Amino acid sequence: MRRIAVTNQKGGVGKTTTTVNLGAALAHLGQRVLVCDFDPQCNLTVHLDVDPASEAPNLYDLLHGRASLSEVALATEHERLWVAPAGVDLAGVELELANEVGRETILGRALDADAAQGGESYDILLVDCPPSLGLLSLNALVACEEVLVPIQAEFFALQGLGKLLEVVGLVQQRLNPKLRISCLVSCRYDPSTNLSRAVIADVREHFGEILAETVIRRNVKLAEAPSHGKTIFAYAPDSRGAQDYLSLARELLGAVAGAAPQPTPATTKGPETTEERPTEDGAEKAEAVQEVPGAGANGAARPESKGAPAAAPAAEPEAKAEPEAASHGRRTRSAAATRSSTRRPSSSASADRAAADAPVAQASAPKGAEAEESGEASGG
Repeated sequence: MRRIAVTNQKGGVGKTTTTVNLGAALAHLGQRVLVCDFDPQCNLTVHLDVDPASEAPNLYDLLHGRASLSEVALATEHERLWVAPAGVDLAGVELELANEVGRETILGRALDADAAQGGESYDILLVDCPPSLGLLSLNALVACEEVLVPIQAEFFALQGLGKLLEVVGLVQQRLNPKLRISCLVSCRYDPSTNLSRAVIADVREHFGEILAETVIRRNVKLAEAPSHGKTIFAYAPDSRGAQDYLSLARELLGAVAGAAPQPTPATTKGPETTEERPTEDGAEKAEAVQEVPGAGANGAARPESKGAPAAAPAAEPEAKAEPEAASHGRRTRSAAATRSSTRRPSSSASADRAAADAPVAQASAPKGAEAEESGEASGG
């Protein structure tokens, strides 16, 4: 059986509401759940429509050894959900057990004895602790293996959290080595306020690994349900409160990470970035640095780059030079070509030197042609 103590020494943060409705959500998901009311205010008992002044055995009798857990536990209107109610006399139990040896282990011994005697089998035990760190809360911490801490997104609700962590550490060292804080739950969360978002962000920064992804949003239906003696699933099953506690139950069971952020889908890479580099003929050529994977919609390969046509403007000098050369006649251009061919070196060293100087010669070709053509005209 998984034993979970729901505690926070600050009152009004949603411990009872969380114990009742989380237990009902777990039962809805197929778990056999027992909720125990260890708060002398008996709020959980009233929430599940049980009279705390009844003569039936309750947890007060269990702590005094006058009743077993099987005699105390009562079935509720929810299938697979039981309650161990509190009694009005529970407020004085700390003074009455002050001289009792091993008083901090009474609940744990009662749970073990009930299991040994073949009592009702439960999957999960939820203990609603009082807003203090006295004997009743200590019994719950010793008997349980996990601690669930409801917190409110306000300053005072967080103020006592450090003290609670210290007490849990002491109980872990001296009485219950298996005890650990398994979950922090934000209750009565109002996403429309900056304070709520700031407090939860601060808690997530310090306790991110144990802060539940699910938040219990402020919902009036959660406040109305106790007055009808019903859980949120019996009173308003379609409300936001029911949705939130069902999500928290799934997250607690590990079946679904409640309200976990969805992975961001992979996005296609942006346009190619280009880098301008000079070419041999003096023009600038756009070279693609990053390739866009895939092909176009019709299966054809995508264009290499938007910058590729940049080589076209570089041909403009030659295009302009050609009409000028044509105006001097075909004889002038053929004669210039004959003279340039006779000046070509024959040795391999001269060929290498000419190949190295080729870009410079090509870049200056239009001017050289004009000079030769003007000289020939003057000589003729």
